[in-house]
Amino acid sequence: MTVARDLRVTGVVQGVGFRPFVHRLALRHRLAGWVRNVAGTVEIHVEGDAASLDRFQHDLRADAPPVSRIDALHAVAGAHEGMRAFEIAESIDADGIRPVPADVALCAACERELFDATDRRFHHPFITCTDCGPRYTVIDALPYDRERTTLGAFAMCAACAREYGTPGDRRHHAETLACPDCGPQLWMESADGRRWAYNDAALRLAAAAILSGSIVAVRGVGGFHLACDATNDLAVGRLRSRKHREAKPLAVMVRTLHDARAVADVSDAEAAVLAGPERPIVLLRRRERAVVRAAAREGGVGVAAPALSPGLAPGLDRIGVMLAYAPLHHLLLDRVQRPLVMTSGNLTDEPIAIGNDEARTRLAGIADELLLHDREILSRVDDSVVRVIDGATLLMRRARGYAPLPLALPIPARRPLAAVGPHLKNTFTLARDGWAWPSPHIGDLEDLEGIAHWKDAFARYRALFRIAPEVAVRDLHPGYLSTRLAEELGLERTIVVQHHHAHIAAVAAEHGVTGAVVGLAFDGTGLGDDGSVWGAETLVADLRGYRRVGQLRYAPLPGGDLAAREPWRSALGYLSLEPDAAPAFAGAFEGVDAETRRIADRQIERTLNAPLASSMGRLFDAAAAVLGVRRRAAYEGQAAAELECLAGERAAGALAMPVRDVDGCWVLDPVPLLAALGERRAAGDDMADLAAVFHESVIAASVAMAMRAAEGNGLRTVALGGGSFQNARLLSGVRRGLEARGLRVLVPQLLSPNDGAISYGQAAVAAAVLAAE
Repeated sequence: MTVARDLRVTGVVQGVGFRPFVHRLALRHRLAGWVRNVAGTVEIHVEGDAASLDRFQHDLRADAPPVSRIDALHAVAGAHEGMRAFEIAESIDADGIRPVPADVALCAACERELFDATDRRFHHPFITCTDCGPRYTVIDALPYDRERTTLGAFAMCAACAREYGTPGDRRHHAETLACPDCGPQLWMESADGRRWAYNDAALRLAAAAILSGSIVAVRGVGGFHLACDATNDLAVGRLRSRKHREAKPLAVMVRTLHDARAVADVSDAEAAVLAGPERPIVLLRRRERAVVRAAAREGGVGVAAPALSPGLAPGLDRIGVMLAYAPLHHLLLDRVQRPLVMTSGNLTDEPIAIGNDEARTRLAGIADELLLHDREILSRVDDSVVRVIDGATLLMRRARGYAPLPLALPIPARRPLAAVGPHLKNTFTLARDGWAWPSPHIGDLEDLEGIAHWKDAFARYRALFRIAPEVAVRDLHPGYLSTRLAEELGLERTIVVQHHHAHIAAVAAEHGVTGAVVGLAFDGTGLGDDGSVWGAETLVADLRGYRRVGQLRYAPLPGGDLAAREPWRSALGYLSLEPDAAPAFAGAFEGVDAETRRIADRQIERTLNAPLASSMGRLFDAAAAVLGVRRRAAYEGQAAAELECLAGERAAGALAMPVRDVDGCWVLDPVPLLAALGERRAAGDDMADLAAVFHESVIAASVAMAMRAAEGNGLRTVALGGGSFQNARLLSGVRRGLEARGLRVLVPQLLSPNDGAISYGQAAVAAAVLAAE
């Protein structure tokens, strides 16, 4: 007997080939009906016998496209419409939850066609299908149909139209579908604006330029890359000089996993992340010497992989590696046959360039040539960065491939929210009902360009997701530019959330935890509710509030924010607490100008531009200075990263750090540890061994502090948040230490532990506060 059923699917089900999949599935089960996009959901009407409908509904989940995500599937009995076939119906716009898919890397089927000389899309730089290609960066509005993307500017040729309209074809309703006859065009352009060549010829010229040592600006999926030969020391040095990126690591792109293994050690877990549809930058342990790899263009003949330039990540044993994710990347790498630097197309600390005219202006002093195309980019998105720790993925920067996918809120927002995020490593989050949409990585809000990027991205999010916020959420710090942005929204209410509470709330909310946890919030700086700088806090917190139960001993930071770039200043602040330890701290000040130090000493004495800080980030800086690892840093976190690299995985014992109770708060004193390290270094102990001792000492003290808070408050769950937990040895050591004592440990999985998670934590706190009113 024929029956009818109506299904509604919510989640990431647009832009991922879901409607063609439903069409194929219905034909497989011999069902009639229709499927259509409605706002951000998919509605399905099917007619057939009950058993076939049940199998269809089961397979809808089991066989869904790999890049889709079904959050909910609702099915009810439907009215029989007497359908004789199954069709894809016209989309309907409506209000509701509106997930937008992230950009997806080139799939294996399209990659085969790309290099198949008999295929009509051979060497087509914009090849795509329902399973791959740009999504968020080209979508103008929902429902997701071609006319609401930047591909709408390109009329399909007859051959593409046949594929688009043919059920069962891999390009059936592929909205980004194109071919050499009807799609976007690629061209090479000189720095003075002259066009040299198009398409394949442009790729040949770009490859030749790179191999000759030039820097080429390449327009990609979410913006421009600056590309050069990663094995050419002179080219890498020239790129650093022009980009004003003195020492911060540069990412490398290779074409295949085989190529990645030629330059780095790749575990199975790291390989899975590298080759996943998100294609992030993965931090891998660098190989010390070149290995032999097979070169496909030479018919599989073994050739030695050129050694990477040591200037890519000076002082570090890891290198950021990503696999080609766009067809243009595959074609370029196939021609150069060596790793390429692929770093963001910008001057350091500026937003990535996305438009051709923008690149011509902003990258003119950096790039020698430009490889351009005319597929417009609507949303600016950097590459994501991840690290695999203990077999699990830790996001360091959430951007392309992950954003703008939504995260659930454990307590629904009663009113639409706009959480503006922090000052550095900014993201914002829009929230509505039970969902939150964290933005891709925005960057530091230090200048007009950063503010303009924030405002553009915020306007795009509001329009895409149709969220009109009624409540703003901001950081406690009144001087942050993000605070000003919250005020400029002009909303009737603003909720203030302390920085480290937001860190812990983000981790707890991601795991669906609403009750009290012990939180270890370790980072550089954030304004505390006592007016001092916090950054090494032990909290007892739920989503509505927190109590601070532990901290590092306060130490002055002479020069304020300057201390983040000059680690000797952090060491001087700790020395000021115990002046008799001066001989042990002497190594921290080698090479420091005497007058500069006298000024810093006076700042401490007069409490002038020397705020008191309880900061894990600055403690790592102080240790690096005392051990002679680094006294000045070219970028924030450099000293800590080099200290972690030195420590590696070598075994070490822990030195004790005294703890005392100050008005009901446990205060951990690191000065004896720093002094002991300085004395042992002066006595000739190995620097790497002492770096390992420092890590183990911090781990042991952190575990003890968390255990004390858990036992004292009857809690069994600990959340780890803050940028310091990007350190693999610290995160792994603290987690293992706590789990060995029977505690449940929550670590970030869908967001970074650093400030990129702050806006989601702000939204989770605000939702809980509103729900309690």
